Amino acid sequence: MDDEKTKLIFGVNDRVPVGQSIVLGLQHLLSMDLYVFPLLLASLVGLNFTDSTFLIQMCFFTCGIATLIQTFFCMKLPVVQGASFICLTALASIGAAKGMDVVAGSIIPGAIILVILGATGLFAKFVARCIPPYIGGLVIMIVGLSLSTTAVSGIASNDNKNLTGNLISGVVAAIVLLICTVIEYRTHNRLLSVFSVLISIIAGCIAAAFTGDISFASVGDAGWFQLPAFFHFGVPKFDAGSIAIVTFLYFLVLCETTGTWITVADVTGEQLTDNRYNSAVVGMGIGCLISSLFSGTPMTGYSSNAGVISITKIGSRQVIGVCGGLLLVLGLCPKIMAVLACIPGAVINGVFLIICQILIINGFKVVRQQRIDSRNGIVIGLSLAVTIGSMGIPSDVLAMFPDFVQYFLSSGTAVGALVAVILNLVLPSAEKIDNTLKTGSAEAAVAVDAPVAVK
Repeated sequence: MDDEKTKLIFGVNDRVPVGQSIVLGLQHLLSMDLYVFPLLLASLVGLNFTDSTFLIQMCFFTCGIATLIQTFFCMKLPVVQGASFICLTALASIGAAKGMDVVAGSIIPGAIILVILGATGLFAKFVARCIPPYIGGLVIMIVGLSLSTTAVSGIASNDNKNLTGNLISGVVAAIVLLICTVIEYRTHNRLLSVFSVLISIIAGCIAAAFTGDISFASVGDAGWFQLPAFFHFGVPKFDAGSIAIVTFLYFLVLCETTGTWITVADVTGEQLTDNRYNSAVVGMGIGCLISSLFSGTPMTGYSSNAGVISITKIGSRQVIGVCGGLLLVLGLCPKIMAVLACIPGAVINGVFLIICQILIINGFKVVRQQRIDSRNGIVIGLSLAVTIGSMGIPSDVLAMFPDFVQYFLSSGTAVGALVAVILNLVLPSAEKIDNTLKTGSAEAAVAVDAPVAVK
C-alpha cells in the first residue's frame, strides 16, 4: 500500500492549487455521466418536462451534498457519490404505478437502516461475511446484464409515435459511443474517454433533429437559478411492498459501492479499517436520506472516479470536494438541467446500452482477478442464468403476484444478486470439501487397520 501511495502526485490529504483543483474537479464530474440515471427514470415513469428537469436538478444537487459529506466528514477518502443504476428498474416500476411520492417514501427507511448499520459497527462484519471481491464483481456484471434490456426497450420505444426516429437516434448514439470506446482503447486518449459520452449524445441529438424528434424551445422558459424544494412530488407515502424491495436493493447497492471503496483505497494507498467502513456507510445513508427529502435517488460511490484518480495520480480529497461543489452549483441552475431534459429518451438509452456492456466487462475484470474454483463457478453461472431467466418472465405472469413480488421479479438485478449472495453463503468452500474428504479417508484407513475382535 505504501509503495502505491508514493506514486501519487498529491495524496489524500494534500492540498492542490485552486486552479488545478477546479480543472481536475470538472474532469471528475464529466466522467460520471450523472445525468443518465434521472433522464432514464423520468422517461420510464413518464414525467413531464418540468418534473424531469427538477429530477435532474435535484440529482445533481443532492449528489454534490452527499459527496462533500462522504469526502470530508465520514469516509474521508476521495469518493464521489452518484445515483445507483441498481435501483433503476424498481424505482421506475414503483413511480409509474404509484407515483413519485411513493418512490421517496420507499427510499427513506433503507437510508436510515444504512446509518444504523454503520453507527452500530455491524457493517464491517457484514462485509467480511457476505461480500468477497468476486461477489462484488459478479453483482456489477448482473447490473449491466439486467439493465441492457431496459436500454434496448428504450431505443425501440414508440411512446412518441416515432419508432423510426427513436431507432435511428438511439442506434447512432450507441454506435458513436462504441467507436469512441474502441479508439480510446487503442490510442489511450484520455480526452476522448472523458468526452466520449458527450460526443455520442450530441451525435444522437443531431440524428433526432433530422427525424423531427427533438426541440429545445422549452429551455428558454427555464430560469438560471432556483433554490431546491422539499418534497416536490408531494409528501412521501410509505408503501410496505415498495419499502421492502427498495430496502433489499440497498443491500445490493452496498455490494456495488464496497467494490468502489476497495478500488479507491487501493489506488490511493489508504487502509480500509473497520472504522472507515462503518463511517462510509453512515455517510452513504445520510446522503440517501437527504436525497429522498429533495426527491432524489439512492446513491453509490462512482467507480469511474477511481479510474480518473488512477490515471491522473491525484488522490486529493480537495479535488473531489471541488467536484462535489460543482455538482451542487449545477443543481441550482434549472436552465442547464432543462437542456439535459430535452435530450430524447432513445438517445440516452443508446448511450446507456453501451454503458451496460462496459459494466459487464468491468465486473468480469474484478471476477477474473479472484481464484475461480468449481464452487465459485457454480455461483457465477447460476446467478447469471437466473438473471437472464427473470428478464423473460411474461408481464401477464408477473401480474398474478403481489406488488412486492412483481417489483422484485421485474428487477433482474435483484433476483440475480440475491441468488449470488445466498449461494456464496450456503455452498461449502473448496477447503471445507477437501478437509471433509481427507477426514473421511483418514477414518476409513483407521477402520481398515483396526484389529478385529474375536469372540
